[in-house]
Amino acid sequence: MEATGRELAVEKPGLKSRIRSLFSHVSVLGWLLGALTAVLLEQAIGMQLAWGLGLPKLPVLFGLIIILKKPLLIPGAMAYVLLIYLLPIGIVARLSLAPANRLAGKLIDISMLGAVVIHLVLLYAILDIWSSVNDYRVLTLKFTLIAVMVTLSLNVINGYMGEFSCSHPGFMALGAYAASVFTVGLFVNESMLGKALLPSFLGPFLFPIGLIFGGCVAALGALIVAIPSFRTRGDYLAIISLAFLFIIKSLIENLEFVGGPRGLSSQPDWANLPTVFVWTVLCIWIINNFVRSIMGKALNAVRDEEMAANAMTVNTRRTKIVAFMFAAFWAGVAGGLFAHVLRYVNPSTFGITKLAEVLAMVYFGGLNSVYGSIVGAVSLSLLGEALRPLELYKWIVIPLLLILVMVYRPTGLIAFKEFDVKNVIKPKQKSE
Repeated sequence: MEATGRELAVEKPGLKSRIRSLFSHVSVLGWLLGALTAVLLEQAIGMQLAWGLGLPKLPVLFGLIIILKKPLLIPGAMAYVLLIYLLPIGIVARLSLAPANRLAGKLIDISMLGAVVIHLVLLYAILDIWSSVNDYRVLTLKFTLIAVMVTLSLNVINGYMGEFSCSHPGFMALGAYAASVFTVGLFVNESMLGKALLPSFLGPFLFPIGLIFGGCVAALGALIVAIPSFRTRGDYLAIISLAFLFIIKSLIENLEFVGGPRGLSSQPDWANLPTVFVWTVLCIWIINNFVRSIMGKALNAVRDEEMAANAMTVNTRRTKIVAFMFAAFWAGVAGGLFAHVLRYVNPSTFGITKLAEVLAMVYFGGLNSVYGSIVGAVSLSLLGEALRPLELYKWIVIPLLLILVMVYRPTGLIAFKEFDVKNVIKPKQKSE
């Protein structure tokens, strides 16, 4: 009898197991429908609910900022998140389980591209509605998407190729200033760069060219780091790449036509949310295809054993140059977007602090993983904003969190995992 009782106690599932089994077959489409319901509900009754719960205003970042500023409002903030986000998302995801799985399966059968586009449209609708509450959310969301681009591009070098590069803020600076000179010089009457050369109505249409120009300038700058990488690795390459960062920062500080240490302003407001979202999606898609291609396999071979890769006919020099220039291009594009979101760019922005931030996102999320880069960039960007009320103390909390991750998960939260779009959006179970 005692044995039977123990067996029953072991077999009885816990709360965590029951929740997992309840939602294990929910497809991404189901979760998106739940999230869409939540943001629409917030638009409809969010302000009234916040006042009813005793909150002074609508929580802009899931109640985290309110909790840190005024701990007495913790119950109200938690109730708001539960009633607006957690319960609606969970209920809709569960209720739509079967129809969402059937719809996801039919969309994939009809057209894989069409299914991906529909998922992206739903995702953008959720982000757009969520961020439309105030400008702070819009700005936070834009910077988070840009952080995803920078983290992904750095992971190409530090994760997939196995080098340790510290030059990414320098690539961002080159892209930011090159794109700014392109847009301000051509379309804005500005004291340092003179009168506009083209009518401003053409600007939004030529803005992508400005971003590509910034990416190309950053890619050319990457050659300064790529060529020494033929003879150095590890700590030596890290020192060279760090020297490159200081060279770029000092060079810009001494260029008066771009404002020198004062910085450059007057960038047009063309980096709206749709633009940043589209460029982020393109970045994820292209980088994911790159690391899964033959070139990506060559990067892994260089990471594992460069001499053996060279012996197996992998052109290691070409591989390194392509990887550095490819990663720098996307860092430059991200820098161009960053400059036009902030509408001001300063050399001090791209210093050691930015380097530490980007490296933390890469290693926190996970090496050699597109999933990891996205998770690391989003989580640390939002965490940094949530801890803003702590001021300097947030730089104690975040490093402690990183130390714990490095101790218990040395390769990051989600490392060495391929990002397969079909596996992401496919139904979680067969529709009956």
